[in-house]
Amino acid sequence: MNFITKLFAKETKLKIDFCEKNLDRFLPEELQNAYSAFFGKKNIEYKEYKCQSRCEECKISPYAIVNGEFIAADDTAQLLEKLKQMQGNKK
Repeated sequence: MNFITKLFAKETKLKIDFCEKNLDRFLPEELQNAYSAFFGKKNIEYKEYKCQSRCEECKISPYAIVNGEFIAADDTAQLLEKLKQMQGNKK
């Protein structure tokens, strides 16, 4: 990619939606700073909702809705890694 193309290339935002209850249930205090650092990146847009009406999934494992796609993981560390991979693929 040449310099001009890179300069004007529009970076796609990763839109991530969370359920507040799911985060409260699965996000341990020791990972909160890692999540905050990830959310601070310029191409990440996130929002927390009180409920996303996915109660069965919410009880089982941490999840996020990324650009409309449901993403679940075994734990919040794995979920963060999946989000980072998705962010890397959007550049």
